[in-house]
Amino acid sequence: MTDATSIVALARPAIRQLSVYAHAQWDLGLERLHANESPWAPVGQDDELALNRYPEPQPQTLWEAMARHYQVLPTQIVVGRGSDEIIDLLTRIFCEADRDAVTVCPPTFGMYAVAAHIQGARVLNAPLRSDCSLDLAAIAQTIEAGSRLIWLCSPNNPTGNFLAESDIEAVLTLAANRALVVVDEAYAEFSSQRSWSSRVLTHPGLVVLRTLSKAHGLAGIRLGTLIAHPAIAELVRKVIPPYAVAQPTLEAALRALQPAVLAVTRERIEILRQERERLRKMLAQSPWVQGIYASDANFLLIATDTPEIVLERAKASGLLLRDFSGRDGLGGAVRISIGTPDQNNRLLLALRAVAT
Repeated sequence: MTDATSIVALARPAIRQLSVYAHAQWDLGLERLHANESPWAPVGQDDELALNRYPEPQPQTLWEAMARHYQVLPTQIVVGRGSDEIIDLLTRIFCEADRDAVTVCPPTFGMYAVAAHIQGARVLNAPLRSDCSLDLAAIAQTIEAGSRLIWLCSPNNPTGNFLAESDIEAVLTLAANRALVVVDEAYAEFSSQRSWSSRVLTHPGLVVLRTLSKAHGLAGIRLGTLIAHPAIAELVRKVIPPYAVAQPTLEAALRALQPAVLAVTRERIEILRQERERLRKMLAQSPWVQGIYASDANFLLIATDTPEIVLERAKASGLLLRDFSGRDGLGGAVRISIGTPDQNNRLLLALRAVAT
């Protein structure tokens, strides 16, 4: 059975002993002459936005709003500049350069390996099986080889499939007290599977990543959330830069979590799910599509013998797709984000996937 103390002990000693940076405190009842800020708002800026003032380092209001939204405790929450920052921080916390390693399961999100290389950690591959499921034996070998972080993306990017609950449970058992298992749920809102966030307290060796970038349409504000056991969350708070969440980001996030806005978001998610299914059925009729991966995300990955034709025909219709050909054994592959019905119709016409 994994316990939080054992997981914290996996962190680099320098991090465990680190003193948190002492940022400037403030009292809302006093005028601020203590943080070396400008006393004036920027020219043309509404004074009420107070962009001349530093934001709260880890805003309590945002912690609480995120905790309510994800149905966890505020002490389990850390917010950062997108999931990318949290991926980087976890790698720096748990991986000593030239000693430790991380496990990735390609094809998957590339930032896991990038963060490891930046830190000087080894990257151990446990490729997905041909059906895009986890290879548990390969993951076990990476743990034996010194992996400290196991990155699992569910639904997975770029394939779109969710990872079986029983397989993730098996990885947690394999990694108990030896490695931290991180489940990246960037696309969870588009899936019918339940989130792992509700199981973090009973699995201290588990961390879940969530984001407002995808389903909430807020990629531009860069806000990602870590959900972990409070002891692990506290480690991350030690190393996250002060003032990590800009004031406009905070305000946009809080608006997005208002009940009326969430109702619209749910409607849009349902439209994207329906469009995903429509595209999946219709793209199968294209002469340039040889296969379509099962997807629980807001995109489809297609297998094609002629990716250059798919990309060029889409471009001629004003649409930009993502070429994944040749990456991690995928062969010819193109990833298509689900767009508006109009955008999707243009793509189907471009790929001769509809009756004309």
